[in-house]
Amino acid sequence: MKKKLYSTPQDAEAAFYEAFIKRDLEAMMEVWGEDDDIYCVHPGAARISGYAKVRESWRQIFAGGQDLRFTLREAQLIHTMMLAVHSVYEHISIASQPRARQAMIATNVYQRTEHGWRMVAHHAGPAPATVKADVTGEPSSKTLH
Repeated sequence: MKKKLYSTPQDAEAAFYEAFIKRDLEAMMEVWGEDDDIYCVHPGAARISGYAKVRESWRQIFAGGQDLRFTLREAQLIHTMMLAVHSVYEHISIASQPRARQAMIATNVYQRTEHGWRMVAHHAGPAPATVKADVTGEPSSKTLH
């Protein structure tokens, strides 16, 4: 099966979060590179390296069955010809819970390959308490340092 071609890092990132929301393991892994050098750090967890282990981590997360929604804010982007790094605040809500969860800060790294842009690293962890979504969904603090 031929993998989908992502012509920009933004296309790959959009597909990543769409797969996450839909809990679609095949779509999620289509975004990822296939090298054993890829890695993922889920909030509060150890680093997972290699395609098979990253895939299994997403399978376990999706098996939890939570209906998640993401709002991405304050993206910082670094792009070169072959590599892109996106730092975003993930404001996550669960459909069954009325209140938003603590914001996460994620770093997503994409590499240009012969098959288009692919994710090679994802690292997410809790954002500082000063980064909260208000009723409009906007962060209540713009101060990063």
